[in-house]
Amino acid sequence: MEETVLEEPICEEAILAEEIPEVKPAAMVNKNGVKAEAATASGGVASGGVASGGGGAASGFSGTKIFTWFMVLALLGVWSSVAVVWLDLVDYDNVIGKLSAYDADGDGDFDVEDAKVLLGVKERPVSLVQKEAKEESAVEEQTEPIVKKVIQTTEGTEEEGQLPPNPSQEQQAPEGESPDAVGTPAKSEDATEESFEGKLAVEAGSFEAEAAVQVEERNAEDQPEDMLKYKAKKKKPKLLNTFEKTIKAEIDAAEKLRKKGKVEEAVRAFDTLVQQYPQSPRCRYGKALAEDDLAEKMRSNDMLQKALSTYKEASELPNATPDLIKATLKKRAERQQFLGRMRGALATLEKLVQIFPEDMALKNDLGVAHLLIGDNKSAKRVYEEVLAIAPSNGFAKVHYGFILKSENKIAESIPFLRDGLESGDPGTDDGRFYFHLGDALQRMGDDSAYKWYERGHQRGHFASVWQRSLYNVDGLKAQPWWTPKDTGYMDLIKTLERNWRTIRDEALSVMDKTTGLFVPEEENLREKGEWGQFTLWQQGKKAGEACHSVPKTCGLLERYPEATGCKRGQIKFSVMQPGTHVWPHTGPTNCRLRMHLGLVIPKTGCKIRCTNDTRAWEEGKVLIFDDSFEHEVWQDADSYRLIFIVDVWHPELTQYQRQTLSPI
Repeated sequence: MEETVLEEPICEEAILAEEIPEVKPAAMVNKNGVKAEAATASGGVASGGVASGGGGAASGFSGTKIFTWFMVLALLGVWSSVAVVWLDLVDYDNVIGKLSAYDADGDGDFDVEDAKVLLGVKERPVSLVQKEAKEESAVEEQTEPIVKKVIQTTEGTEEEGQLPPNPSQEQQAPEGESPDAVGTPAKSEDATEESFEGKLAVEAGSFEAEAAVQVEERNAEDQPEDMLKYKAKKKKPKLLNTFEKTIKAEIDAAEKLRKKGKVEEAVRAFDTLVQQYPQSPRCRYGKALAEDDLAEKMRSNDMLQKALSTYKEASELPNATPDLIKATLKKRAERQQFLGRMRGALATLEKLVQIFPEDMALKNDLGVAHLLIGDNKSAKRVYEEVLAIAPSNGFAKVHYGFILKSENKIAESIPFLRDGLESGDPGTDDGRFYFHLGDALQRMGDDSAYKWYERGHQRGHFASVWQRSLYNVDGLKAQPWWTPKDTGYMDLIKTLERNWRTIRDEALSVMDKTTGLFVPEEENLREKGEWGQFTLWQQGKKAGEACHSVPKTCGLLERYPEATGCKRGQIKFSVMQPGTHVWPHTGPTNCRLRMHLGLVIPKTGCKIRCTNDTRAWEEGKVLIFDDSFEHEVWQDADSYRLIFIVDVWHPELTQYQRQTLSPI
């Protein structure tokens, strides 16, 4: 009976299966890319045993396939790990050791919490900061008393508002326009640095003309190669004292504003920190930097003066780290030089050298500061001290050779200039040094001068071997000799040539030595002989009362602003006596052309060479050349030669350039 009962449902199921047509499930693709069978039978059948069994089978097949791939990947991972460990493909100790350097929370490993600290999301534990501070306190305690002592002894050297008077920056360019005097700045027009309100103009002719000095990291002494490689990894300065490490997050937040260019907000943020932590040197230093940036943005000398005061305050606070004192005072000296306060910068650098006597780079900067105020003697002494300690210091060598040449010790200057340039030390790759080394070699009759001129040209300091001016505007037409038509100044040239006798007669009337109007050339351009000059205009301005002596000549020129307004030239009489030779030299700029009007010219013996083309003057005629090219003069006649020199703007300069270029 039971078996019969069991068989009946089976038979019914079989019958139903025969009666109901088979519905094939549609193949569907799920989101994992596996085909799943979807039954389309009616609801009753779908819920029945057969339909349910079919769907279950399809689902099981899909799951098995995914599980199989999972196991394959898992096994691959296991065997890869075994291979890495077994074959020692990774130095785990080394990797873990490197990661431990980023253990920011002090728990002995590198994890998510360390990452949060490094990203600034979480602050470092105070206990760890205090631990590090204790480790450094011994070094700081040994250094700080020395620093404090030196600052105290130099206190009052320079008080804000009582700086020494700013030395005159209106220095005359050499009459021969060769940057032979000590320290002609080697800057392109784009690099000319001035105070925000035009207080400081850069001219050629002396180190006093240079408004700012690039303070670079320099090799102070001879060291083996392995030490130099070690030095290449510049050590990060320690600007925070023990307490400031506990407020580092606040300082960093203010500093972040400054670095993002939000200088007004940065000034306010640092000012708040200074009020909250008045004894924090780092907060005050940050305020000074922000004020400095704001001065740049506002182009305000007053704001820059405020920054100078804050730099000074930061350097004099107790517990300032040595690195912060050095950074603060170096920055202060740079900005003082920018404002033209050369004597103030000198005092700041002297203080730095007292605090850090072993730092040769600071001594080198001190030597430059002496040169900037024309104190060659003190600069020479500083560089002698540096070379006594570090005889291979290239920066000291080129500057020492520079000074020797200014003293007319030509032969002695050559090895210092040459060795300094060959050293390749920072601060030595400067057009002035190539210029003066070549000039010294020329004066010694050594043709290797042109090798150095060529090298200077290749380094981008000179437009060519022949054209070696240092203050240039790019793109101007460059040729040694010009015709009147080339210049476009035909009216001026005709006026000069038509009135040459009037100009000559006025010059002769004042040429007597008793008048004292003609002064000797003093720029060390003569090998021998006598060369006198009487200047009427210089740097675009009348030279005192000079025109009162030659009113007709000045009257003729008044209506030619291309000459009288040429801020990079002169208008003057030039008289040269027999037996005079002027060394080969070049002028300081390519922004002008030079006209020579012959007034009294001997029949033979007087000539001028520009590049490799030699010409002679004629009375009543104008010679025109670009004196940024090398030129040389001989006066081998039996009587004096008198000419009238008129500098004019290069014709391709725009009106805007003529108005804005700094005077020379």
